[in-house]
Amino acid sequence: MSDGTAAAGGTRTMNMIQAINSAIDVAMGRDGAIVVLGEDVGYFGGVFKATEGLQKKYGKTRVFDTPISECGIIGVAVGMATYGLRPVPEIQFADYIYPALDQLVSEAARLRYRSGGEFNAPITVRTPFGGGIFGGQTHSQSPEGIFTHVAGLKTVIPSNPYDAKGLLIAAIEDNDPVIFFEPKRIYNGPFDGHYDRPVQPWSRFAESAVPEDYYTVPLGKARVVREGNDVTVLAYGTMVHVAHSVIQETGVDAELIDLRTLVPLDIETVVASVRKTGRCMVVHEATKTSGFGAELSALVQEHCFHWLEAPVQRVTGWDTPYPHSFEWAYFPGPVRLTEAFKRVMQD
Repeated sequence: MSDGTAAAGGTRTMNMIQAINSAIDVAMGRDGAIVVLGEDVGYFGGVFKATEGLQKKYGKTRVFDTPISECGIIGVAVGMATYGLRPVPEIQFADYIYPALDQLVSEAARLRYRSGGEFNAPITVRTPFGGGIFGGQTHSQSPEGIFTHVAGLKTVIPSNPYDAKGLLIAAIEDNDPVIFFEPKRIYNGPFDGHYDRPVQPWSRFAESAVPEDYYTVPLGKARVVREGNDVTVLAYGTMVHVAHSVIQETGVDAELIDLRTLVPLDIETVVASVRKTGRCMVVHEATKTSGFGAELSALVQEHCFHWLEAPVQRVTGWDTPYPHSFEWAYFPGPVRLTEAFKRVMQD
């Protein structure tokens, strides 16, 4: 799976939370300019325990709690960045990031351009997103499409622990602001029935061997999870595992691509795959209208029109506010993906 800067030392099995914690720990140990801030990230270690133990190890001046003010958290991070620090703020749930939009869009994203390169905004905003924990409308949204629209921001979404650590370290070291979305549905590895659901057939991929030392996975480089010849499937986050499971169940000779980074997008890998297969399907959890799948569909149409044998299919969440009572029906799953495979293969 490695395609970035390799690590020395051994590996151990980690879930995504452990890999994220390890990434921050390794990065902080290498660079004293890195600081972590957010609601409950210090003594408590974060609501999902992603920052557990870091305050004890690095002190309260480098890992500290903030008031419940997302605008304030990002505003402080922007100020820190202009003075040479590398802040890693946590927004406790992506649903609560909207009060910080002005700081992200008007300040962080524009700082390097507005100052002619005199100042940078090396900020990595970590935030869990998506459903799967029965969090309701205010703890389950997938707003990645909003941020991919903002020039100057990078948007990263890992699908497994190995990538989560490597991508996060790369994001922290990047000189531009990065929104790092963490799919909380696969935070803790295989489901064990805690959420009153059976073990998912793809959940075994939610744990993997992760190097304990430093390594990076480059931003802007997709991963071909599975090679195939009949249809290209583009996915990210949790949907990579769902799509992989359905591909195995249906027997479709699909090429599955984990985008990993939405901005910058690895358009070369996408185009090469679609030109090979002649068909394309996009899968994401966010709503269909103005979701990132629309951008992907347009790009595939622009670059691969003469190679396409069928219209691009999108399998997404519903165009409704997040339906708490129908959470598992809302997610793209085996039934809807299988139907989409039939449509794209029949044309």
